[in-house]
Amino acid sequence: MTPEQRDWLQLARTENVGPITFFQLLRRYGTAAEALKAVPDLAAKGGLKRKLTIPSRSKIEDEFERLNRYGATLLCANEAAYPDPLKAIADPPPVITVMGRIDLLRTPCIAMVGARNATINGLRYAEQLARELGQRGQTIVSGLAAGIDAAAHRGGLATGTLAVVAGGIDVIYPPENEKLYRAIAEQGAIVAEMPFGFPISAQLFPRRNRIASGLSAGVIVVEAAMKSGSLITARMAMEQGREVMAVPGSPLDARAAGTNHLIKGGATLVTDVNDVLAAISHSLLSEPRTPTYAHQAPESIDESAVEAARKQLLACLSFNPQPVDVVIRVCQSPAPVVSAALLELELAGHVVRLPGHQIALLAEPMAKAE
Repeated sequence: MTPEQRDWLQLARTENVGPITFFQLLRRYGTAAEALKAVPDLAAKGGLKRKLTIPSRSKIEDEFERLNRYGATLLCANEAAYPDPLKAIADPPPVITVMGRIDLLRTPCIAMVGARNATINGLRYAEQLARELGQRGQTIVSGLAAGIDAAAHRGGLATGTLAVVAGGIDVIYPPENEKLYRAIAEQGAIVAEMPFGFPISAQLFPRRNRIASGLSAGVIVVEAAMKSGSLITARMAMEQGREVMAVPGSPLDARAAGTNHLIKGGATLVTDVNDVLAAISHSLLSEPRTPTYAHQAPESIDESAVEAARKQLLACLSFNPQPVDVVIRVCQSPAPVVSAALLELELAGHVVRLPGHQIALLAEPMAKAE
């Protein structure tokens, strides 16, 4: 582990530092090392009454060693092996861990998601489509869930598949997919954002899904109810500028209601591999918009203005997520002032950023699990 990797991992694992906050800190302070020095004071300004939890260097080195023993590799977003499409989303994970064929991260990818309780025909079609896409040079990305996800991985196993997991890279969920997990680790790759050993929880699945869509030129939905995680993934894909495709189904089957709804809303109707390849043929990912994380020294901001913005934010925010740009407009303060206040409040654990450029008030400060 290089000193820079250690600093990146330490900042990424710091309490209340999410992906967007991480890169805001990097742009503001130039390096992760300098940001680590600044975050305790920023959290205190945001109202944190105790010391901000920053993992020790020994704890960071222990995580790195555990990853190595497990056969996984740490990748930071400023490294060449980190996938360009993922860098280009609004909230890329600062660090990811990968086990298996890292080279697959640099190949053309298509994500496939769908119902856990899929029909037999849905499972067969997902596996067939994934196999045909693999034969046409596409790496299949999914979330290792039961149902359509597992079928997609099986179809793409021979040519290359990426399984994005919600917890730590060593946490196999659901347990019945352990054999598939092992096969993907050998023939494809497992990708995780969370620390080694981090347990599964419901709020981690949207974070996983934005990585799956972020890696890909497009997302194919095969069977999904109207209220399903697959539709959340489709929405994230649209926000990321990815193609959204859906396989139609019977109007009498609730598992097709979500896919049919997507098609009515403008998603590409997919009946064979050629539909998919045509939909992504003009993908902007052919020339990835790789952002830079260069230091951008902030303009001088009046601390009294930031303090006033903090108070206004705490008064106007609620537990219901709101778009960040709307919040900035409501505050009627310069964007740099509001951004500085939001940064301090997030580090203090009073607000949380959510996928889709949303922000919400927290009932209690959120601390990262040990």
